[in-house]
Amino acid sequence: MKLNIVPARSGTLWVKLGMQTFFKQPLALAGLFFLFMATMTVVSQVPFIGMALAMTLLPAATLGMMAATREAIDGRFPMPKVLLTAFRAGRQQTRAMLLLGALYALGFLLAMGVSWLVDDGAFARVYLGGATPTREMMLEPDFQAAMWVFIGLHLPLSLMFWHAPALVHWHGLSPIKSLFFSIVACGRNFWAYAVFGLMWLAVLILVVVSVTTIASLMGNPGLAGDLLFPALLLMASMFFTSLYFTFRDSFDFTQEEHP
Repeated sequence: MKLNIVPARSGTLWVKLGMQTFFKQPLALAGLFFLFMATMTVVSQVPFIGMALAMTLLPAATLGMMAATREAIDGRFPMPKVLLTAFRAGRQQTRAMLLLGALYALGFLLAMGVSWLVDDGAFARVYLGGATPTREMMLEPDFQAAMWVFIGLHLPLSLMFWHAPALVHWHGLSPIKSLFFSIVACGRNFWAYAVFGLMWLAVLILVVVSVTTIASLMGNPGLAGDLLFPALLLMASMFFTSLYFTFRDSFDFTQEEHP
């Protein structure tokens, strides 16, 4: 295995491939993403440990969506059991994935904890769904500072875990090695990932503007709220579908290793 250095335009290609693959199996991939989100939501409601448990399962769930993308690429209909891919490869792989998840949960909770110290938990309660944000609250300097502190800490954490689940599962890397190779791949291909993020941001803006415009033309502004949520969920499904292509193109594997 070696790192590939890809051009910036690869970011656009990854978005395109993600959308094209999604529309090969839209019902399956959208359904799997909804199941993934529902499962994470239910798990997060477990008293005391729910959020930590959900964050621990997130890398495995992300791998499940990548495995579903592979099946869609091959023309197969991905079944719900594909979300359990991380836990169907033997005891050693399961332990490695759970360790990876525990490391992510620890990093997430530390980032959230630091933000808590900045504004006494106001941002954390909003982010975790325990409070409803108000305009006055969001304009508070401490709230904004806590938000940027969390973003600043969570961004490198996300890059460390971007490719880690796939590297652990498909290529047998240890959790620590997978974190290292993941953040190196993201750093060395910074411009491709920057374009990837900007393209998805542009898609998000397009979706929001299109939905609100349609609702306005129909003379029913309240319709925007009803349409926007499912539209954003579909867009998020496409985003998770595109993650596989960022992984596939960022590493060069031998024929025996290739995912």
